[in-house]
Amino acid sequence: MPFARLATATTPTCHIGLGLAAVGRPGYINLGRDQDLGANRSVDALRERTHELLDAAYAQGVRYIDVARSYGRSEEFLADWLNARPDLDDVVVGSKWGYTYTAGWSTDAEKHEVKDHSAATYERQRAETDELLGDRLDLYQIHSVTPDSPALTDKELHARLAEAAAGGLTVGFSTSGPAQADAIRAALAVTVDGEPLFRTVQSTYNVLETSAGPALAEAHDAGLTVLVKEGMANGRLAAPHAPDALRAVAEETSLGCDAVALALILREPWAGVVLSGAATLTQLASNLHAAAVDLDEDQVTRLAALAEDPRAYWERRGQLPWH
Repeated sequence: MPFARLATATTPTCHIGLGLAAVGRPGYINLGRDQDLGANRSVDALRERTHELLDAAYAQGVRYIDVARSYGRSEEFLADWLNARPDLDDVVVGSKWGYTYTAGWSTDAEKHEVKDHSAATYERQRAETDELLGDRLDLYQIHSVTPDSPALTDKELHARLAEAAAGGLTVGFSTSGPAQADAIRAALAVTVDGEPLFRTVQSTYNVLETSAGPALAEAHDAGLTVLVKEGMANGRLAAPHAPDALRAVAEETSLGCDAVALALILREPWAGVVLSGAATLTQLASNLHAAAVDLDEDQVTRLAALAEDPRAYWERRGQLPWH
Protein backbone atom coordinates (compact mmCIF):
# COMPACT_ATOMS: atom_id res chain seq x y z
CA MET A 1 0.00 0.00 0.00
CA PRO A 2 1.23 3.54 -0.63
CA PHE A 3 -0.28 4.48 2.75
CA ALA A 4 2.58 3.52 5.04
CA ARG A 5 0.61 4.23 8.22
CA LEU A 6 -2.32 2.15 7.03
CA ALA A 7 -0.07 -0.69 5.93
CA THR A 8 1.34 -0.98 9.45
CA ALA A 9 -2.10 -1.23 11.10
CA THR A 10 -2.63 -4.63 12.66
CA THR A 11 -6.23 -4.47 13.93
CA PRO A 12 -8.67 -7.06 12.50
CA THR A 13 -10.66 -4.20 11.00
CA CYS A 14 -7.76 -2.27 9.45
CA HIS A 15 -8.99 -3.21 5.97
CA ILE A 16 -12.42 -1.70 6.65
CA GLY A 17 -12.74 2.07 6.25
CA LEU A 18 -15.53 4.48 7.13
CA GLY A 19 -17.09 6.55 4.35
CA LEU A 20 -19.10 9.62 5.34
CA ALA A 21 -21.29 9.99 2.23
CA ALA A 22 -24.43 8.97 4.12
CA VAL A 23 -24.00 11.29 7.12
CA GLY A 24 -22.28 14.37 5.66
CA ARG A 25 -25.49 15.64 4.05
CA PRO A 26 -29.23 15.22 4.73
CA GLY A 27 -30.11 13.56 1.42
CA TYR A 28 -28.58 10.50 -0.26
CA ILE A 29 -29.72 7.54 -2.37
CA ASN A 30 -29.24 4.85 0.29
CA LEU A 31 -32.35 2.85 1.11
CA GLY A 32 -33.73 3.09 4.66
CA ARG A 33 -32.58 6.61 5.48
CA ASP A 34 -35.89 7.52 7.13
CA GLN A 35 -35.26 4.82 9.70
CA ASP A 36 -31.53 5.48 9.95
CA LEU A 37 -31.55 9.26 10.35
CA GLY A 38 -35.09 10.18 11.38
CA ALA A 39 -36.53 13.63 10.85
CA ASN A 40 -33.82 15.75 12.48
CA ARG A 41 -31.13 16.19 9.88
CA SER A 42 -29.86 19.59 10.94
CA VAL A 43 -26.19 20.40 10.53
CA ASP A 44 -25.62 19.99 14.26
CA ALA A 45 -27.47 16.66 14.37
CA LEU A 46 -25.45 15.18 11.52
CA ARG A 47 -22.21 16.60 12.89
CA GLU A 48 -22.89 14.88 16.21
CA ARG A 49 -23.82 11.63 14.46
CA THR A 50 -20.66 11.77 12.34
CA HIS A 51 -18.48 12.30 15.40
CA GLU A 52 -20.13 9.39 17.22
CA LEU A 53 -19.48 7.14 14.23
CA LEU A 54 -15.86 8.29 14.00
CA ASP A 55 -15.31 7.65 17.71
CA ALA A 56 -16.79 4.17 17.47
CA ALA A 57 -14.95 3.30 14.26
CA TYR A 58 -11.60 4.39 15.63
CA ALA A 59 -12.16 2.53 18.90
CA GLN A 60 -12.84 -0.63 16.90
CA GLY A 61 -9.72 -0.41 14.76
CA VAL A 62 -10.82 1.51 11.68
CA ARG A 63 -8.01 3.74 10.41
CA TYR A 64 -9.13 4.96 6.97
CA ILE A 65 -11.78 7.70 6.64
CA ASP A 66 -13.26 8.67 3.26
CA VAL A 67 -14.95 11.99 2.46
CA ALA A 68 -15.53 14.22 -0.59
CA ARG A 69 -16.23 17.81 -1.51
CA SER A 70 -19.72 16.77 -2.66
CA TYR A 71 -20.61 14.92 0.55
CA GLY A 72 -22.20 18.02 2.06
CA ARG A 73 -20.18 18.99 5.12
CA SER A 74 -18.30 15.71 5.49
CA GLU A 75 -14.87 17.34 5.26
CA GLU A 76 -15.92 19.94 7.82
CA PHE A 77 -17.29 17.32 10.22
CA LEU A 78 -14.14 15.23 9.90
CA ALA A 79 -11.90 18.28 10.33
CA ASP A 80 -13.73 19.21 13.54
CA TRP A 81 -13.19 15.69 14.85
CA LEU A 82 -9.51 15.63 13.91
CA ASN A 83 -8.82 19.11 15.29
CA ALA A 84 -10.20 18.02 18.67
CA ARG A 85 -7.73 15.11 18.63
CA PRO A 86 -4.39 16.63 17.57
CA ASP A 87 -2.41 13.63 18.88
CA LEU A 88 -4.27 11.16 16.64
CA ASP A 89 -1.55 10.46 14.10
CA ASP A 90 -2.58 7.07 12.73
CA VAL A 91 -5.76 8.05 10.86
CA VAL A 92 -5.49 8.02 7.07
CA VAL A 93 -7.78 10.54 5.34
CA GLY A 94 -8.96 10.43 1.74
CA SER A 95 -11.15 12.98 -0.01
CA LYS A 96 -12.37 13.53 -3.56
CA TRP A 97 -12.82 16.44 -5.92
CA GLY A 98 -14.80 16.77 -9.15
CA TYR A 99 -18.36 17.08 -7.87
CA THR A 100 -19.76 20.25 -6.28
CA TYR A 101 -22.49 19.89 -3.66
CA THR A 102 -25.48 21.97 -4.78
CA ALA A 103 -28.41 20.81 -2.61
CA GLY A 104 -28.16 23.59 -0.04
CA TRP A 105 -28.78 21.15 2.82
CA SER A 106 -32.08 20.04 1.30
CA THR A 107 -33.34 16.53 0.55
CA ASP A 108 -35.56 17.60 -2.36
CA ALA A 109 -33.20 19.75 -4.42
CA GLU A 110 -33.47 19.46 -8.20
CA LYS A 111 -29.75 18.65 -8.33
CA HIS A 112 -27.67 17.48 -5.40
CA GLU A 113 -24.26 17.65 -7.09
CA VAL A 114 -22.69 18.86 -10.33
CA LYS A 115 -19.76 17.09 -11.97
CA ASP A 116 -16.79 18.94 -13.48
CA HIS A 117 -13.34 17.41 -13.91
CA SER A 118 -11.61 20.54 -15.19
CA ALA A 119 -8.29 21.81 -13.85
CA ALA A 120 -10.07 24.94 -12.63
CA THR A 121 -12.44 22.86 -10.49
CA TYR A 122 -9.48 20.92 -9.13
CA GLU A 123 -7.72 24.12 -8.08
CA ARG A 124 -10.87 25.54 -6.45
CA GLN A 125 -11.79 22.39 -4.59
CA ARG A 126 -8.21 21.61 -3.59
CA ALA A 127 -8.09 25.02 -1.89
CA GLU A 128 -11.41 24.31 -0.15
CA THR A 129 -10.20 20.92 1.05
CA ASP A 130 -6.86 22.34 2.20
CA GLU A 131 -8.63 25.00 4.24
CA LEU A 132 -10.47 22.30 6.18
CA LEU A 133 -8.11 19.33 6.29
CA GLY A 134 -4.69 20.87 5.64
CA ASP A 135 -1.86 18.42 6.17
CA ARG A 136 -4.25 15.80 7.56
CA LEU A 137 -5.18 14.96 3.96
CA ASP A 138 -3.37 11.85 2.70
CA LEU A 139 -5.24 10.98 -0.49
CA TYR A 140 -7.02 13.18 -3.06
CA GLN A 141 -9.09 11.36 -5.66
CA ILE A 142 -10.81 12.41 -8.87
CA HIS A 143 -14.47 11.69 -8.17
CA SER A 144 -16.27 9.20 -10.44
CA VAL A 145 -14.07 8.91 -13.49
CA THR A 146 -15.79 7.38 -16.53
CA PRO A 147 -14.16 6.45 -19.87
CA ASP A 148 -15.23 9.77 -21.41
CA SER A 149 -13.95 11.88 -18.52
CA PRO A 150 -11.65 14.74 -19.61
CA ALA A 151 -9.57 13.97 -16.52
CA LEU A 152 -8.08 11.04 -18.43
CA THR A 153 -6.65 13.22 -21.20
CA ASP A 154 -6.14 16.69 -19.67
CA LYS A 155 -2.35 17.14 -19.61
CA GLU A 156 -2.57 20.39 -17.65
CA LEU A 157 -4.56 18.63 -14.95
CA HIS A 158 -2.13 15.72 -14.93
CA ALA A 159 0.77 18.11 -14.39
CA ARG A 160 -0.98 19.74 -11.43
CA LEU A 161 -1.81 16.37 -9.89
CA ALA A 162 1.78 15.22 -10.38
CA GLU A 163 2.95 18.38 -8.63
CA ALA A 164 0.69 17.55 -5.68
CA ALA A 165 2.05 14.00 -5.64
CA ALA A 166 5.61 15.32 -5.63
CA GLY A 167 4.64 17.30 -2.53
CA GLY A 168 3.67 14.12 -0.69
CA LEU A 169 -0.05 13.80 -1.46
CA THR A 170 -1.25 10.46 -2.80
CA VAL A 171 -3.24 10.96 -6.02
CA GLY A 172 -6.03 8.57 -6.95
CA PHE A 173 -9.35 8.28 -8.73
CA SER A 174 -12.75 6.72 -8.19
CA THR A 175 -15.04 5.19 -10.80
CA SER A 176 -18.73 4.66 -11.36
CA GLY A 177 -21.05 3.40 -14.07
CA PRO A 178 -21.27 0.21 -16.13
CA ALA A 179 -17.90 0.81 -17.82
CA GLN A 180 -15.81 1.00 -14.64
CA ALA A 181 -13.32 -1.55 -15.98
CA ASP A 182 -12.64 0.58 -19.07
CA ALA A 183 -12.13 3.68 -16.90
CA ILE A 184 -9.73 1.83 -14.60
CA ARG A 185 -7.62 0.55 -17.47
CA ALA A 186 -7.53 3.98 -19.13
CA ALA A 187 -6.41 5.59 -15.86
CA LEU A 188 -3.67 2.98 -15.40
CA ALA A 189 -2.20 4.17 -18.69
CA VAL A 190 -1.93 7.82 -17.58
CA THR A 191 1.66 8.85 -16.99
CA VAL A 192 3.57 12.05 -16.29
CA ASP A 193 7.25 12.10 -17.27
CA GLY A 194 7.06 8.37 -17.81
CA GLU A 195 5.74 7.60 -14.32
CA PRO A 196 2.20 6.38 -13.49
CA LEU A 197 0.12 9.24 -12.08
CA PHE A 198 -2.41 7.39 -9.95
CA ARG A 199 -1.57 5.36 -6.85
CA THR A 200 -5.09 4.38 -5.74
CA VAL A 201 -8.41 3.42 -7.32
CA GLN A 202 -11.79 3.42 -5.59
CA SER A 203 -14.57 1.52 -7.36
CA THR A 204 -18.03 0.13 -6.78
CA TYR A 205 -17.88 -3.60 -6.22
CA ASN A 206 -20.39 -5.78 -4.41
CA VAL A 207 -22.34 -9.04 -4.59
CA LEU A 208 -24.56 -7.57 -7.31
CA GLU A 209 -21.93 -5.61 -9.29
CA THR A 210 -18.70 -7.51 -9.88
CA SER A 211 -17.77 -6.30 -13.36
CA ALA A 212 -14.80 -4.19 -12.22
CA GLY A 213 -13.12 -7.15 -10.52
CA PRO A 214 -10.60 -8.14 -13.22
CA ALA A 215 -9.55 -4.52 -13.80
CA LEU A 216 -9.16 -3.96 -10.04
CA ALA A 217 -6.92 -7.02 -9.92
CA GLU A 218 -4.82 -5.47 -12.70
CA ALA A 219 -4.63 -2.20 -10.76
CA HIS A 220 -3.49 -4.07 -7.67
CA ASP A 221 -0.84 -5.91 -9.67
CA ALA A 222 0.34 -2.53 -10.99
CA GLY A 223 0.93 -1.37 -7.41
CA LEU A 224 -2.20 0.65 -6.75
CA THR A 225 -4.13 0.41 -3.51
CA VAL A 226 -7.72 -0.65 -4.26
CA LEU A 227 -10.52 0.87 -2.20
CA VAL A 228 -14.03 -0.54 -2.57
CA LYS A 229 -17.13 1.62 -2.22
CA GLU A 230 -20.83 0.79 -2.20
CA GLY A 231 -20.20 -2.71 -0.91
CA MET A 232 -23.79 -2.66 0.35
CA ALA A 233 -25.20 -1.56 -3.03
CA ASN A 234 -26.77 1.55 -1.50
CA GLY A 235 -28.72 -0.55 0.99
CA ARG A 236 -29.93 -3.23 -1.44
CA LEU A 237 -27.86 -5.82 0.46
CA ALA A 238 -29.03 -4.81 3.94
CA ALA A 239 -31.33 -7.23 5.75
CA PRO A 240 -34.69 -5.61 4.82
CA HIS A 241 -33.87 -5.70 1.10
CA ALA A 242 -31.31 -8.52 0.77
CA PRO A 243 -31.77 -11.32 -1.79
CA ASP A 244 -32.82 -14.71 -0.43
CA ALA A 245 -29.43 -16.31 -1.10
CA LEU A 246 -27.65 -13.65 0.93
CA ARG A 247 -30.17 -14.01 3.75
CA ALA A 248 -29.59 -17.77 3.78
CA VAL A 249 -25.80 -17.45 4.01
CA ALA A 250 -26.14 -14.81 6.72
CA GLU A 251 -28.31 -17.18 8.74
CA GLU A 252 -25.72 -19.93 8.34
CA THR A 253 -22.96 -17.65 9.64
CA SER A 254 -25.12 -16.21 12.46
CA LEU A 255 -24.12 -12.73 11.32
CA GLY A 256 -25.86 -9.97 9.37
CA CYS A 257 -26.41 -9.77 5.63
CA ASP A 258 -24.21 -6.69 5.63
CA ALA A 259 -21.28 -8.46 7.30
CA VAL A 260 -21.51 -11.32 4.80
CA ALA A 261 -21.72 -8.93 1.83
CA LEU A 262 -18.63 -7.03 2.96
CA ALA A 263 -16.77 -10.22 3.87
CA LEU A 264 -17.19 -11.49 0.33
CA ILE A 265 -15.29 -8.41 -0.90
CA LEU A 266 -12.59 -8.75 1.77
CA ARG A 267 -11.83 -12.22 0.38
CA GLU A 268 -10.53 -10.67 -2.83
CA PRO A 269 -6.72 -10.53 -2.74
CA TRP A 270 -6.77 -7.15 -4.47
CA ALA A 271 -9.09 -5.46 -1.95
CA GLY A 272 -7.01 -3.06 0.15
CA VAL A 273 -9.79 -1.19 1.96
CA VAL A 274 -13.51 -1.90 1.91
CA LEU A 275 -15.66 1.03 2.97
CA SER A 276 -18.49 0.90 5.46
CA GLY A 277 -21.10 3.54 4.72
CA ALA A 278 -22.82 3.08 8.07
CA ALA A 279 -25.23 5.77 9.20
CA THR A 280 -25.85 4.35 12.70
CA LEU A 281 -23.68 2.84 15.41
CA THR A 282 -25.58 -0.44 15.10
CA GLN A 283 -24.88 -0.61 11.38
CA LEU A 284 -21.20 0.14 11.96
CA ALA A 285 -20.83 -2.60 14.57
CA SER A 286 -22.54 -5.08 12.26
CA ASN A 287 -20.42 -4.02 9.25
CA LEU A 288 -17.22 -4.52 11.24
CA HIS A 289 -18.18 -8.14 11.92
CA ALA A 290 -17.23 -8.71 8.27
CA ALA A 291 -13.65 -9.19 9.44
CA ALA A 292 -14.76 -12.31 11.34
CA VAL A 293 -16.90 -13.95 8.65
CA ASP A 294 -15.46 -17.20 7.27
CA LEU A 295 -17.25 -18.20 4.07
CA ASP A 296 -16.86 -21.65 2.54
CA GLU A 297 -16.66 -22.30 -1.19
CA ASP A 298 -20.29 -23.40 -1.45
CA GLN A 299 -21.46 -20.17 0.14
CA VAL A 300 -19.21 -18.11 -2.13
CA THR A 301 -20.59 -19.91 -5.18
CA ARG A 302 -24.18 -19.28 -4.14
CA LEU A 303 -23.48 -15.59 -3.57
CA ALA A 304 -21.64 -15.27 -6.89
CA ALA A 305 -24.84 -16.27 -8.68
CA LEU A 306 -26.43 -12.98 -7.53
CA ALA A 307 -24.28 -10.85 -9.86
CA GLU A 308 -26.31 -8.69 -12.24
CA ASP A 309 -25.57 -7.33 -15.68
CA PRO A 310 -23.69 -4.08 -14.95
CA ARG A 311 -25.95 -2.02 -17.21
CA ALA A 312 -29.03 -3.26 -15.36
CA TYR A 313 -27.36 -2.64 -12.01
CA TRP A 314 -26.41 0.95 -12.81
CA GLU A 315 -29.79 1.68 -14.37
CA ARG A 316 -31.47 0.62 -11.15
CA ARG A 317 -29.00 2.61 -9.07
CA GLY A 318 -29.74 5.68 -11.18
CA GLN A 319 -33.43 5.34 -10.35
CA LEU A 320 -32.93 5.34 -6.58
CA PRO A 321 -34.49 8.49 -5.11
CA TRP A 322 -32.62 10.93 -2.89
CA HIS A 323 -34.08 10.46 0.61
